[in-house]
Amino acid sequence: MDNKTVIAVVLSFLVIVGWQFFFPGEPQKAPVQKPAEQQATEAVNKVDVAQKTETPKPVAETFVADEKEVIVENDLFAAVFTSRGGTVKSWTIKPYKDKAGKDVVLLKKPGVVSAVGIGMSSSFDLANVNFSVIGRNLKLDTTDRTGTLVFEYAKDGKSVRRTYTFSAGTYKVDLTDEVSGFPEYWITLGSDFGIFEHDPSVHVGPTVLTGTDLKDLIAKDLKEPKIFTENLKWIAQQDKYFFSALVPATPVEEVRAFMVQDSPVVAFKAKSGSHTFHLYTGPKEHDRLAALNIGLEHVVDFGFFSIIAQPLFWILKFFYKFLGNYGWAIILITFATRIPFIPLMTKSQKSMKKLQAIQPLMNEIKEKYKKDPKKQQAEMMELYKKHKVSPLGGCLPMLLQIPVFLALYQVLLKAIELRSAPFMLWITDLSGPDTLFGHIPAALPLVGGLALGPLPLLMGATMFIQQKMTPSTMDPTQAKMMLMMPIVFTFVFLNMASGLVLYWLIGNVLGIIQQFFVNRSLANEPAH
Repeated sequence: MDNKTVIAVVLSFLVIVGWQFFFPGEPQKAPVQKPAEQQATEAVNKVDVAQKTETPKPVAETFVADEKEVIVENDLFAAVFTSRGGTVKSWTIKPYKDKAGKDVVLLKKPGVVSAVGIGMSSSFDLANVNFSVIGRNLKLDTTDRTGTLVFEYAKDGKSVRRTYTFSAGTYKVDLTDEVSGFPEYWITLGSDFGIFEHDPSVHVGPTVLTGTDLKDLIAKDLKEPKIFTENLKWIAQQDKYFFSALVPATPVEEVRAFMVQDSPVVAFKAKSGSHTFHLYTGPKEHDRLAALNIGLEHVVDFGFFSIIAQPLFWILKFFYKFLGNYGWAIILITFATRIPFIPLMTKSQKSMKKLQAIQPLMNEIKEKYKKDPKKQQAEMMELYKKHKVSPLGGCLPMLLQIPVFLALYQVLLKAIELRSAPFMLWITDLSGPDTLFGHIPAALPLVGGLALGPLPLLMGATMFIQQKMTPSTMDPTQAKMMLMMPIVFTFVFLNMASGLVLYWLIGNVLGIIQQFFVNRSLANEPAH
């Protein structure tokens, strides 16, 4: 592999890692709340069954005068349900806190489309009518472990009986809708239920699971409704660490995703009758979701390298059980992921050292046969064979480590276990950037708003040291270009999770130690 190819590989790797930083994509827009109108409207008898592909218009968002609220609470969440459509009005989870130390809120107020709203069409017309309520405020604990809340509606031969069943110690709620007289039955999670914050580094919004295929639905792709009919498992509204989901326990016909005003909405469609769902609103805790045995663990998606990321995630949690600190667990996993590459890296470093030693001979061949590329290539291969070196030796270990790095990057980026997880000293959140020194002023061009802390600076410094210690066959111009890499990488890593920077830093330190011993062992060896 020649020098230009080496540079291309390294720069390609940089582009892959830095893409989310420099080009995070179009930020998700916060839902626009439609003002309440003065007069209540019931559109129960005005169902347009023929309207199948047009984006539906929401019915008037009106609060009925005799609206009744019911509060349900267990050890994990507190929710407010309303007689207006038998829907969810607010949802707070207790184990997780925001930056102000308050409980995380996954629904502050009804959005453009009400959470768990239903209807006879995709306009969810029953989300705005008043239901009667059977039940009272519930507080579930070790004494009262289960409870139910029932909403009922009947008019003009159409009826709904909606039953929520709650349990202590779980985020899961069972929901049954018994409907009759409906031409179609529609149910949705609403426009922003389950979303805590809009992070441009990950998908925020609706998601559909069909089989084992996770489909993230982006607002700009929903100019026309998207319809799914095969292998429907669940629908969700999600952000980086939290989500809400509806998992059907009875058959449904299709999933439809579309825009309502500026908000993406996803919904199930089914026939009239009795329909049961599992409603989950809470954190993306993989083990908790897997224990429910309803497929929700697939929402923890590590992307293309999941086959590597999942074992790394398991090992990381295994180390945490013994160490009680995710920072030390990351350091230990750095050792664990680097040990298998030690023989290959040592061989690579020795190969690069030999290539460096025969560089003058390589330059002579290039100069002698510069007008005959085929002859030049043949002579180069003969030279490599004679001195028992491989031009690929220096690149292969790096290429093999890229999938491991990208897999661990996804784990550290998306695992809620690292959210607000402290390490030591000033590092109090391994999921966030190191901000000990504050931020680079936003007024500066190109780099404004970057976090600034010692961890990425140390990472850049160790990368520079490692680069200087590593044998190279580059000409002086190329070598100077490569000296920019530690600087560029430092800027890329400034806003990345501290846990990822810690992994890279420890990897660099281990690489420096290994390079030191390799260089010393080869100091007195002849090149050929």
